Amino acid sequence: MANDEARYEDPLSPRAQRLTRLASYASVSVACLLVAAKFAAWIATDSVSMLSSLMDSALDGFASLVTLFAIHFSLKPPDAEHRFGHGKAQPLAALAQSAFIAGSGLFLMIQALERLIRPEPVANTGIGIAVILFSIVMTVALVGWQRYVSRQTGSVAIKADMAHYAGDLFANMGVIAGLALAGFAGIGWADPVFAGAVALYLLFGAWHIAQGSLDLLMDREMTEEERAAIRDIALSYPQVRGVHALKTRRTGTLAFIQIDLEMNGGMTLTRAHAVGNAVSAQIRLVFPDAEVIIHHDPGPDENAAEPPDSLG
Repeated sequence: MANDEARYEDPLSPRAQRLTRLASYASVSVACLLVAAKFAAWIATDSVSMLSSLMDSALDGFASLVTLFAIHFSLKPPDAEHRFGHGKAQPLAALAQSAFIAGSGLFLMIQALERLIRPEPVANTGIGIAVILFSIVMTVALVGWQRYVSRQTGSVAIKADMAHYAGDLFANMGVIAGLALAGFAGIGWADPVFAGAVALYLLFGAWHIAQGSLDLLMDREMTEEERAAIRDIALSYPQVRGVHALKTRRTGTLAFIQIDLEMNGGMTLTRAHAVGNAVSAQIRLVFPDAEVIIHHDPGPDENAAEPPDSLG
């Protein structure tokens, strides 16, 4: 819709909303199951590597729970007090996740250093490895489902959650290596060293999530490639003499695009409005999650040389 007054509607279909909610429910369920299994394995092994994996899963569970509530809130339709919708609930939730993940990464690093200075034997290594293998299988299944949902919906929160669990696969492999070396090969330092590696992974992930969330909260522009595509679409209409004042931003579920179109100053308002509608519709074909606001700027009066109708 190309008007000076924008109409903001939720771009997600009922099916996409249902998929997003199902993905968040699956994430919380898997996290709770893995926390219970890893807690039992940690008690049995007294491994700091297993503790690191337990903390990672506990953080994932907390993050997934926050994501669930954020998605529920972000999918609410715009109201009188939130004309642009509630999409920023998702990057806010992701920012909170990053803070908790960073704190836990630091705590785990301290635990790993303490165990490295005062090493302790690892018991029941087989149980620990079996639990981690189970965790890997469950995580692979969850990541596959989240990847499908993120492609269908474009949800920032689901993508962030998927990134957690995808990274967990590498962390879990490191835990298996630490358990095997410490329990079977007698290399005691391997357990805290691999735990420290997981802590570094958590800190790196926290920074990456925080950076992406801040970009959305601070209304960072869309990529230059996307902005160039928007300009090219507008200039593909012969009635559009030029474009300027292009402003773009994204929230958790929506993109907002504002652009000024310079047109023939002698064109009627009805005709200019029709051209703007056509440009807006074409932009939304390329960016289906976008709300487009178009302003019409009059240029020189060139009625005699106005290009023929080519709106299609």
